[in-house]
Amino acid sequence: MAVPDFQTVMLPLLRLGADGEDHTMASAIIALSEHFHLTDDERAEMLPGGSQRRFNNRVYWAKTHLRAAGLVASPTRGRFRITEAGRAVLASPPAKIEMQFLSRYPGYAAFKGGAQAEAGSPPNAPPATPQTPDEVIATAAKQIRDELAREVLARVSAAPYDFLEMLVVKLLRGMGYGGPDDDAGVVVGGSGDEGVDGVIKQDRLGLDQIYIQAKRWSHPVTSPDIRNFIGSLQIKNATRGVFITTSVFTSDAISAAGKGGKQIVLIDGPT
Repeated sequence: MAVPDFQTVMLPLLRLGADGEDHTMASAIIALSEHFHLTDDERAEMLPGGSQRRFNNRVYWAKTHLRAAGLVASPTRGRFRITEAGRAVLASPPAKIEMQFLSRYPGYAAFKGGAQAEAGSPPNAPPATPQTPDEVIATAAKQIRDELAREVLARVSAAPYDFLEMLVVKLLRGMGYGGPDDDAGVVVGGSGDEGVDGVIKQDRLGLDQIYIQAKRWSHPVTSPDIRNFIGSLQIKNATRGVFITTSVFTSDAISAAGKGGKQIVLIDGPT
């Protein structure tokens, strides 16, 4: 099954505490992953950006919502224990604990920040969402990064051919590759470039160099293109290279890069 949302996790998490003992979140995550029959891939699934495992995040937020409603308590960091209010819920449990169910508890209304605590006034049920706040933020951040990447790629694709070569050299220098000298990164593209568009010198004598191939293409990079680049590296007696394209690499091209006996890094437009 897919990784359950944090609301689906809340009732099974509360039931874990039915014995009245303190439980660690680490043990709860293991027990719940088994309860939901998650595969290894589902357990390892990460939030956008790779900051945390998705299921772990949802279990922690399930506990946060239960605690806000007073159904569990946190005696120490990373642990939880059921409360009397939680026991009362388990005595006559709903089919599923959702945020709307928790809104009947004054503490939860205060936690959500939108409900009135006046006597006799019905609490405002918060909108249900399968995502935790961390997921909402991570998803929004990824959308912004993806849109920025698309815009940069579109501008690079519309620029002159030599612009990409200069951009790549500056980018690698900005990432810390190359020495402090002004000529540590140079563009060499043009006629007679022997299939190399740029060079990053890793030491002052230029003995350790990274050769760059940059292609502003709309069609995919194929295995012959990679083999030609490997041949260029052999001519230069080089062992390392970076092949960057605004398009994509075919599977054969990726395979060829790993079989040429050289350390070649492939960077395509979508990534």
